[in-house]
Amino acid sequence: MDVVRVIGAEGENIGELPTDKAIELAYEAGMDLVEVSPNVRPPVCKILDLGKYKYEMQKKANLARKKQKTVEVKEIKMRPSIDIHDYNVKMKKVFQFLDDGDKVKLTIRFRGREMAHQELGGEVLKRVAEDVKDVAKIEARPAIEGRQMIMIIAPR
Repeated sequence: MDVVRVIGAEGENIGELPTDKAIELAYEAGMDLVEVSPNVRPPVCKILDLGKYKYEMQKKANLARKKQKTVEVKEIKMRPSIDIHDYNVKMKKVFQFLDDGDKVKLTIRFRGREMAHQELGGEVLKRVAEDVKDVAKIEARPAIEGRQMIMIIAPR
């Protein structure tokens, strides 16, 4: 004969009872006997309204999902010969994205003969890495993909 620990409808500990006796007790209360901790000895069962219990659990799951923030990857595009003011405007946006908890993908696009001077793009990305070192970490080091150099940074 299986024995289960029974918790009442108001949360009071009824004690250890045979399973059939616990089911009968729940039936008399007009509720269900739900196993809440199956891995302990004896298993813990609770007398409650199963429909209401499922509803509450669904509500908790929805609330947790609502509070969850999805991390987006925002992209900032620059050129290797970017002017200082343009650079500052782009960096202001980068800091804004990092404050919001988003990752930032920095892209240096090379056009025409700029491909011969890829070190200029590398210098721009080094300057970005230096400027954001206090608030962000480099997730992907600068790498060349086709005609662009890409680096990804994430908030600390």
